Amino acid sequence: MFTGLVEEVGQIALIEEKGASARFVIRAPKTAAHAKIGESIAVNGCCLTVVQISGETICFDLLAETVRLTNFRSLQADGLVNLEPSLPANGKMGGHFVSAHVDAVAEILAWEPQGADWMLDVALAPEFAKWVVHKGCIAIDGISLTVAELTEGKMRFWIIPHTYAETALRARGSGSLVNIEFDLLAKYVEKILAARA
Repeated sequence: MFTGLVEEVGQIALIEEKGASARFVIRAPKTAAHAKIGESIAVNGCCLTVVQISGETICFDLLAETVRLTNFRSLQADGLVNLEPSLPANGKMGGHFVSAHVDAVAEILAWEPQGADWMLDVALAPEFAKWVVHKGCIAIDGISLTVAELTEGKMRFWIIPHTYAETALRARGSGSLVNIEFDLLAKYVEKILAARA
């Protein structure tokens, strides 16, 4: 379980294709110092398992399915990724419940400075609109964000300077792909109500 509060921005040191799968080597001094083999870390909001640690780098093996269903397919060496270790049992719940199981990949429609803040518009496919509410929570590339505006085919978020500076969003632009995880509670409620019906 995660909270959507990014703890470090890592840099991709190596992307190694291994047949249908791949290996990511990410340079992340802070995270590597405390990571352990076999533990889960959310990378751009996708739960991955640490398979090797070497100095300031962490290695993850990716299944072909993981690459296909996430924005990992568009990442390149030297690119930036958001990192969040799993939530300890005594940790603070500062964001919202995030499982780091990516629901969809969406395109950034607009990413523009607005005074000191930034305006982020992300495409919303019709089949996912049922899980999104105004002022609700969504994880975008593993970042817990609040939906500021909701229109047909689009979600808008307002990004404060701290979030811009401390996440990989600063390296994104219009047309970039982002991983999306919709509210876990909304999906459970939908299933419970469907079963009762």
